[in-house]
Amino acid sequence: MEQALLVLTNVADMESARILAHALVERRLAACVNMLPGVQSVYRWRDAIEEEAEVTLLIKTTAGRYGDLEQAVRDLHPYELPEIIALPIGVGLPGYLDWIAQETRKDINV
Repeated sequence: MEQALLVLTNVADMESARILAHALVERRLAACVNMLPGVQSVYRWRDAIEEEAEVTLLIKTTAGRYGDLEQAVRDLHPYELPEIIALPIGVGLPGYLDWIAQETRKDINV
């Protein structure tokens, strides 16, 4: 079975989250994207401490699709430097992990 990944990114609002989520699922780069509004982020950017409300996206994909997914996020993301962090899913319900692999197959027409 192909390695499943959980990819994290944040965007500024739900509209940006929806656009990105739909594009990733439509292109079969992600099987599912959860949008979690109401996240407060504190970070340093260009020598200033920033605090912003954001929407976190939890993106389920596979290692084989990660490169294309990363490029799509970079192309579609509204931030100059988007957070894109991929974590391997070590254990999960086998049927769900199989579903992720099936929904992100490259050989299915988009």
